[in-house]
Amino acid sequence: MDNSEKRYRIAGHDICVRMEAPWAFRPLSEGQKELVERLRRGEDVGVESVPAGREEQLEVNDAIMEKDVMTREKWENLDSESREEFRNNLDMLQYAPFEVAGCSDSPLFTLSMHRRGASPKLPPREGWELQTAVDDLPPFYYGYTCEGKTIYEFYTRKDCLAGTFVLNSDYSEGDYYPAERAGVKTTLMQLNTSLMIQYTFATAPLQTLLLHASVTRYRGKANLFFGVSGTGKSTHSLLWHQYVPESDLMNDDNPVIRFSDGEATVYGTPWSGKTICYRNTQAPVRALVRLEQEPQNHIERLQGIQAYASVIAAVSTIRWNPAVMDMLIPSIEKAATLIPCFRLGCRADREAVEVCREALESL
Repeated sequence: MDNSEKRYRIAGHDICVRMEAPWAFRPLSEGQKELVERLRRGEDVGVESVPAGREEQLEVNDAIMEKDVMTREKWENLDSESREEFRNNLDMLQYAPFEVAGCSDSPLFTLSMHRRGASPKLPPREGWELQTAVDDLPPFYYGYTCEGKTIYEFYTRKDCLAGTFVLNSDYSEGDYYPAERAGVKTTLMQLNTSLMIQYTFATAPLQTLLLHASVTRYRGKANLFFGVSGTGKSTHSLLWHQYVPESDLMNDDNPVIRFSDGEATVYGTPWSGKTICYRNTQAPVRALVRLEQEPQNHIERLQGIQAYASVIAAVSTIRWNPAVMDMLIPSIEKAATLIPCFRLGCRADREAVEVCREALESL
C-alpha cells in the first residue's frame, strides 16, 4: 500500500480508504508518530472530555496531539505550492492509531475518495426516493435510495452542495465525491461521516453496535454514558476523571460494542466527536447508563422494555433503512439483556459521580 491507500482495523473489522490523486494522506510529524504509537498501544496521552462551553480544552487537546491548526495568518504566508499541498493532503491523524499493514484478507468495505468535482455515475434523479433529511441546522444532509444504491448529499448551506456519498447494495463499496469548491475542513468532516455510515451499515449483521456515548473505564471495565444531545455525557465523564483516580477516558462520542460468546466488549474508535480521543483500546462492558438532567441525584436499574428503549435510542444507525435495522435488532436485544442498564437522574457535580459509582460497584 502507498500513500493513496490505507487499511484500518476498528473493533476487529478491517476497512480500506483509497485516495484518488491529487488527494493524499497528510504525513505525520515526528512528534505525532510517537503519539500514534502510544495511542496504538491504547495508552492515555492526557486528552480530556470536552463538555459544552469548554472551548479552551479544545486548544489543550490540539496541543497534546500536535495539531497544526491553519489560520489566516499562516495561510497568507504560504507559497502557492504549499497551499496546494494543504488543499489536497487530508489530516487522517485520528485513524492512524488503527492503521494495519500487510493484510492479505479482503477488507470488510472500501471507501474511495474521488477528486474534487468528479461526477458520480448515478441513475436519473427522477428515480431517487428521499428516505431521510437532516436540515434543521447546517451541515445538512439528505439520504436517497435508487436501483439498489444508497445516496447521500451533504450541504454546507441548502443551496451549496459539499459532496455526494454513494453506497452499493451490500455496502462493501462506497464512493465520496467532494464538490469542486469544497474546502479541506468540510471535505474531511463529510468523509468521516461517510465512513461512520458505511461502518454502521456493513457491520450491522456482525454483532456490532456503534453508539453515541462517552466511555469511562474504571478498574478495568467500561461504563458507557449516553443520553439526548446536551444531557452532559462529556461533562459526567470529565467529573469521573476529576474525582475517581482509577478512571480514564476511552472514547467520548462514538465507541463500538461487539458481542462474542455472550460477552460485550467496547472498543475505542477514530470517531470521538470534538474530543480527540483516538485510543486503540478495548475493555469488557460493566454498564450502560442513560443520563437525564434532574435537580436531585439518583439512579435506578432498568429492565425489559425500558432497557431496550434506552439502548436503541443510543445506537448510531439509520432507522429509515429497515434491512439494516433488522440486522441490528439482535445486537440491541443482547445489549439490553446482557449488560446492566441504568437511568441516572443527575446534576453536574461530584455527588452524581458517587451515586453512580456506588451503584456500579455493587454489580
